[in-house]
Amino acid sequence: MQIGFIGLGKLGLPCAEEIAKKGHDVSGYDIRTVDPTMLVKISKSIKDTVEGKDIVFIAVPTPHDPAYDGRAPTAHLDPKDFSYEIVKQCLVEANKHMNNNQLLVLISTVLPGTTRREFIQLVNNTRFVYNPYLIAMGSVAWDMVNPEMVMIGTEDGTETGDAKQLVDFYKTVMENNPRYVIGTWDECECIKVFYNTFISAKIGLVNMIQDVAVKQGNIDVDVVTDALAKSTMRIMGPQYMKAGMGDGGACHPRDNIALRYMADHLDLGYDLFDAIMNAREIQAKNLAKELVKHAEEHRMSIFIHGKAYKPGVEYCDGSYSLLIGYYCEELGHKPTYIDPLTGDDIQGCYGVVLLAHNKKVTYEYRGFNESQQLYCKIEKGSIVIDPWRSFKSDDHRVIHYGNTRKYF
Repeated sequence: MQIGFIGLGKLGLPCAEEIAKKGHDVSGYDIRTVDPTMLVKISKSIKDTVEGKDIVFIAVPTPHDPAYDGRAPTAHLDPKDFSYEIVKQCLVEANKHMNNNQLLVLISTVLPGTTRREFIQLVNNTRFVYNPYLIAMGSVAWDMVNPEMVMIGTEDGTETGDAKQLVDFYKTVMENNPRYVIGTWDECECIKVFYNTFISAKIGLVNMIQDVAVKQGNIDVDVVTDALAKSTMRIMGPQYMKAGMGDGGACHPRDNIALRYMADHLDLGYDLFDAIMNAREIQAKNLAKELVKHAEEHRMSIFIHGKAYKPGVEYCDGSYSLLIGYYCEELGHKPTYIDPLTGDDIQGCYGVVLLAHNKKVTYEYRGFNESQQLYCKIEKGSIVIDPWRSFKSDDHRVIHYGNTRKYF
């Protein structure tokens, strides 16, 4: 295929060369002088780079303010977005010289919502896909052709002809057999930046164990982290990667609260656990606000389907349902709980119903694969809010909380 690359820097050039190694005809342009290469033809302009190409990749920086790169403290600074001016300039110029038979692909990192808000209105002559890369400096070329996954963002998240063209192209380039994840522009923007921040959070947590070892004594940090690294059922596996209700039970919340004391007692100088518990509470309040909004709009009562901290037990210690109920009451709406194991057994309900329990999600790790059975009849016309996004019904308005593509 005829391939164009706008941006031949530390990311763009190695990627362009890998594509050329697989037999494609690659031309590229950069605002800076690029040394001649055996694999990539160097163009004199964006116009020359894009004309006649099947696919054109934009691999230019989205720089931050230099003071925000992490080499010096930043916590005291006001937060700032990336700069998108270089991307915009390249999109405008590429769009001038392209047509609808070509595909324009942006691989630069941006924050969620940026493509829809800032970029797409600049592209009206050609087709567009957002396709960020998972690449690390020092191994750019290898990462390019051996990715963990390939993210392809389209306007509505469906596998369009544009997405299929890109998948077919990558199958001629990749040396492994990666997952292809097709979502909206916004979803792929999220996947990219949250992938990176998961790594940051993971490093921050294991380095906290290191600090605790130094402060507390009698601890080899590697013994602790090796034990955690080999815990592939919950910590290093897919378990707990389904957004829904917050952490609960007699252990997790209280452990984080106690570790706040430890962070202060050992004078670590920071407290991740405070941030974790604060986020848990605000997330519960956000869900309570959603319940109250619909209750007030439709003059309905609120029901919480599941009072115990998880299905199949009667224990309410650390129950996230009760935390949501607390905030509902704070907002002026006392909910009714539905849970036969806690003695809250009713025959039917009509109103705004939060499906707090999901047995399949909770116990999937042990092979349980049955859908959650309702604890009572939910009367026709009720509004069902499902934070697990699995419940479907023709008799109710079902809101899949967390999916803002559409209501079901």
